[in-house]
Parts: sequence; structure tokens; C-alpha cells
Amino acid sequence: MSKELLKKLQLGVISLAAVGLFAGCATDDNMEEDPMDEDTTMEEDPMDEDTTMEETAEEDIVGIAQGNPDFSILVSALQEAELVETLQGEGPFTVFAPTDAAFENLLGELDITAEELLAQPDLGDILTYHVVSGKVLAADLTDGMTAETVNGEELTFDLSGDPMVNESAISTTDIEATNGVVHAIDTVLIPSDFELQEVE
Repeated sequence: MSKELLKKLQLGVISLAAVGLFAGCATDDNMEEDPMDEDTTMEEDPMDEDTTMEETAEEDIVGIAQGNPDFSILVSALQEAELVETLQGEGPFTVFAPTDAAFENLLGELDITAEELLAQPDLGDILTYHVVSGKVLAADLTDGMTAETVNGEELTFDLSGDPMVNESAISTTDIEATNGVVHAIDTVLIPSDFELQEVE
């Protein structure tokens, strides 16, 4: 991946506020009191929502994965491979994160259990094959582009139709983290030199 590409990285945080409108009938005696109560309610709700969204935007890559039930197997794999601390580091990193469905498909293809997959000696190599140094947003990708992973092997992107990385569809893009960005994918990427090992 070129330095020029990494220089194009941008971090955008979008805060949304919901505004509620209230209307009611009031007498002359309480016309001044009710609007004050309603204004207080209207100010509290957007503040609560803004706080929640800011907290989400401030999660690191591991925090995002831990907070998304679709990444539960990935989180277990990161813990088993002792990569949690690495992906909580300054980075930035770009992670192409397989969903639980992607891992379940792999388990079926390999005819192994999740426990057997997590016990693979090359688990760390599989996971680092999903990580690229630097923050690469969807807008930075180009058709036919390649990117070197932390594993050392390259990923290839196909944007001629739906966005693909190697043989995997990129189902969700630009989940921004404080130390990079996460893109969800529907297939576990397997390095070319991976060999399934029997584990006890």
C-alpha cells in the first residue's frame, strides 16, 4: 500500500440528534408552565443520544468487535491468538472482519469445530491476514488494487461489481474506530500457506 494512499485517510464523526415536537391544549393559567417542562424534555433526549453515539465512535477496533454480536467468534479468536492488545494499540489499522456466519461457513468447509479452529497453531497468521497497516476507507479502494497485510501476504480488491476482497464480499464498510477502521466481510480469508493441523 502506498504512502500516498495512507495520507488520504480521513476520520469523520457524525453526530445525530433527534428532536421531538409536542403540542397540547392548555389553559391560560398553565400556558407558561407546560412549554418549560416540554423544552426540558426536548433538550435531554438529544443529549443522551449524542453521548451514546460519541461513546460508540470512541471505541477502538477491539471494542467495536466486542460490542457487535456478529463478531463474537472473531473476538474469541483474537483472544486465543493474543492479538487483542495489538489491535488496541495506536495503529492505525484496517481490519477486514469476518462475521460469525463467515466463520461458521469455514468450519463447515474444514469439517472442524470452533474449538479446533481456535486451537490451530497458525491462527495468528490467519487473523493477521485480515489486517492492513494504516486506515483505508472504502473510498480509498480502487478496482484491482492490492494491499499488503500484517501477515505479509497481499489482498486484492475487485470493485467491478459489489466490493470484494479476494473471494469475500465486503458487506459493511467504514465502521470507524479510534485506531483505524473495520470492514465486515462474509468469508474468512485464508493465507495461501495455511495447512489444517490435527489438534487434541
